[in-house]
Amino acid sequence: MIAIRRARSSDAAGILGCLGAAFASVKGSYTGEAFSDTILTIQTVEERLRSMTLFVAVTDAGKVAGTIGCAKVDEVEGHLRGMAVLPQWQGTGIASQLLEQAESELRKMGCRCVTLDITEPLKRAIQFYTRHGYQATGRVTDFFGMELFEYSKNL
Repeated sequence: MIAIRRARSSDAAGILGCLGAAFASVKGSYTGEAFSDTILTIQTVEERLRSMTLFVAVTDAGKVAGTIGCAKVDEVEGHLRGMAVLPQWQGTGIASQLLEQAESELRKMGCRCVTLDITEPLKRAIQFYTRHGYQATGRVTDFFGMELFEYSKNL
C-alpha cells in the first residue's frame, strides 16, 4: 500500500535516494551539471522543501517510493519539478497519484495552468505527461548544456 503525503525534512534522504535511482538509467545522456541539478544534494533538497510544496509516495514500511514538487509561479501558473518514482514501483500508478496530488494543490493555490520542463532523454516521462493532458509549448531553454522542453496543461 502507498500513501501520498506532504514531504517533511525527515524525508530528504528518501527523496534523494528516489531521485538518484529513478534517473540513474539516463545519467549518461545528461551533462554532469544537469544530472547533479536533477538528482539534487542534501542542501538543494532542503532548499526545495522550503521553496516548493513537495509530496512523497510512502510505502507501508515508510520508504519513499516517489516524489514530486509544485509551486505557484504567478497569478495563474503553477510549475512542477522533480517527479521521480523508484524503478521497482514504476508502472504501479504512483506517478499518476503524485501528479494528481500536485495538480490539486496548484488548483487550491488558484493556478489555472501548470507547466513543467523536461529533457529529451526522458521519453517515457514525456509519454506519461502527454497521456495526462500536457502539450509541448514550443519553448526550449538551456539546462546546463541540454535542451529543456516546456510542457503545459490547463487546470
